[in-house]
Parts: sequence; C-alpha cells; structure tokens
Amino acid sequence: MNFLHQQLQYPGFRRRDWLKWHTVAGLSFLLPSLSARAAEQRGSERARSLICLWMNGGPSQLEMWDPHPGTEIGGPTTAIKTSIPEIEIGSGLPLMAERIHRLNLIRSLVSKEGDHERGTYFVKTGYRPDPTVVHPSLGSVITYQKPTEGLDLPPFVSLGDGQWPARGGYLGAQYDAFRVFDPGRGIHNMQSRVGEKRQEQRLEGLDLLTKTFRQGRGIQAEKSLHKQTIDNALKMMSSDQLKAFEIEAEPESTRDRYGDTQFGRGCLVARRLIETGVRAVEVTLSGFDTHANNFEGQAERIKDLDPAFAALMDDLIERDLFESTIVLCIGEFGRTPRINPLDGRDHWPNGFSCVLGGGGLVESTVIGETDPTGKATEPVNPVKVQDLYATILTQLQIDPAHEMMTPIGRPLAICDGAPLELLLKSS
Repeated sequence: MNFLHQQLQYPGFRRRDWLKWHTVAGLSFLLPSLSARAAEQRGSERARSLICLWMNGGPSQLEMWDPHPGTEIGGPTTAIKTSIPEIEIGSGLPLMAERIHRLNLIRSLVSKEGDHERGTYFVKTGYRPDPTVVHPSLGSVITYQKPTEGLDLPPFVSLGDGQWPARGGYLGAQYDAFRVFDPGRGIHNMQSRVGEKRQEQRLEGLDLLTKTFRQGRGIQAEKSLHKQTIDNALKMMSSDQLKAFEIEAEPESTRDRYGDTQFGRGCLVARRLIETGVRAVEVTLSGFDTHANNFEGQAERIKDLDPAFAALMDDLIERDLFESTIVLCIGEFGRTPRINPLDGRDHWPNGFSCVLGGGGLVESTVIGETDPTGKATEPVNPVKVQDLYATILTQLQIDPAHEMMTPIGRPLAICDGAPLELLLKSS
C-alpha cells in the first residue's frame, strides 16, 4: 500500500410524486438475488457507479476532516491519528480513521456560494445558479451518459430528507433523482390495492384515456412522459429488484454495524442498490447547520456518519464493489474558523473538505491545507468543485468537456473543470 501525503499545485412523497420521479432509461436486470448478481460479476469489468454521502447544512471541516486541535480556531475539538501517516482527523471518527488510507482527502475545496440553496446547487451540479438554465446534477449526468441496461429501478436514487433534491435540469425530469425519504422501510404504493382482475380493468381504462389524449397531441403527449412513466412504474412494481430497498433480510449484525439511524439505513440501502445495478445514489445526513452549539451539533451528526460510512466501506470492499464504486462525502460548504458568540460556526465556502475514493482512483492522497490560525481567507492549493467533478467524471469514463445541448439549442460542457491528475492512476 502506498501512503501519499502530497500537496497539489496546478494552474412529501405522494403517489403522483412517485410517478414523476420514476422515469427510467433502460430496463431489465432479471437476476435471482443481490448476492447472485455480485457473484456473477466478480472477475469481470463492472460498470462504475457513484455513491454521494451528502452532509446537508454545511459540515464543519474543523470537527471532521481538517481539525486544528489546541488552536484558537480549533475550539474543544480533539484529533486522532489515522491509517495515513502524519494525518489526523476529528476524534469523533475513529472507525473512519482506520479506513482513511483507502480514500483521498481534499482539505482545500473552494466555492463562491455561501448560501445554503445556492451552495447546494453549485456543489451538486458544478455550476453556479443561472436564471437562464437549470443544470443537471452530477448523478443525473452520470445516468444520462452511462445508461444501465437491464435495470427495473430508477438509475439515480436519493435517500433521506434533503431540502433541495438532485435534479435532471435541462436533461429532463426523467433524470431527477428518485427520492426515498425514509430509507430501509421499503417503498410505499408498490402493490395494487385491488385484485388482479380489477387492476387489469383499470389499466385498460387508463390505456383508452391515454390513446384518446394522444390523438392530435403527439408532441405534447411525448413531452409529458406520461406513458413512459406509467410503463416504468408498472415494471418496477412487479420487479424482484425492489428488494434492494428492503433491509429486513440483512443479518442483524450487518444492520447494527451501519447503525439504526435514517442515515445508517440509507447507506445500507445504497450498497444494496449499487449491488443491484443502480448507477448513482445520494444519501443525505442533515443537521450540520450549527450557527449555535456547533460542537455538540456536529458531534451528534458525526456519531451517525462514522459507523455508517465505515460499514459501507467494509461492505463495498468485501463484496468486490469498491473498485467500481466511487464514494464521495461532501456538503455545500464548511464552517468558519471563527467561533461566534453562540459557540457556533457560520458558513464558510473558502476552504472546506471532502473525502473520496474507490472506483479505481488512487488512495491515501491528501490535497491542500487550511491555515491553523484562521487568518488566511484562502487555503493552500485551493481545489475548485468543478475540478473535483471533472476528476470523478473522467474516472467514470465520461468526458467532462463534452458538450450537451439544452432545450433551446445552447451547448454547455458537462463540467467546466480540469481533472486532478494526482487522483487518477497513470495508465
């Protein structure tokens, strides 16, 4: 194992909501079970996927991945050694400290968006908000560029209760993330409430109405995605792949490792979805907006993050999924070095952290650093969010410079960034 410590230098969910979110690109993983699917693909090249652990509200880099203990800006937060020599992280992450060598740490992300909604938009899309266009999120781009054959489930799934969901933007609503607000509890409205014969009659009636509406309205009908949505919904309702959303069959010991929290269950479902063939999964952990009582608030959220993240890592590695799955842990910005009078930290887009690895990326690389005095407004070797996403897209074999066409005929690059070569293995 090579351990690198390098500094980079370069130039409310309702039935109609369910129908809306569930429009899928390709269909049919006709496989008997999750474990059987994984076994079939061992030794062969799997399509690469992405799991984004979204830290909603602005996680504090100083309490997590970039602590400065014993300093004025560090506050009471302490640090622990990790499996990367000379690198420490917050003491609330002991399980991840043992596993961090399989990942990479960026401590110098920068953004110009310090508002929650705008910051979320920017970090989820790689573009700042623009009134003339709605950009697709990273997961939407991945599922658009790399459609998955044989999948009865949505190719992009969002688990948890984030306020601003990932959207398909100009790619269309069919690339919006399929939202599950309480993961690990199954999916509601997946079974008909009437008998088979009555269901057939209802579908016949619906088909008649659909055909009547389409008469003289072909273009409008196509744009509504009505038929495609209904067809995909019915296929999903009858698919064995729905079991990916259920965790009851998992051993109790496995569920305990992830933690009986919404986030823990979400990470477990994320692993099951990736194993089934879903291309992109976002798992949200909310509660990081700690303008007051920062240290208590961050510690509570980190208690949910540490076991779930560690269990997810262990399972991906054990099931031979880690080399084909990029895992990214990130939020919309960080928290200020200054501790305010309410013992809190405010919004700080001028140097925050993320962790990523897997999917064939290098390991144990640490990029950038922030000022332990808190006086510098910019970190050493700042990394743009666009460059982070160009790296992920490149590793997923998607050209970040490729131009896609908006509905009004405007060409836009998938990502306005350059890959971080330090994180890409040389061929």
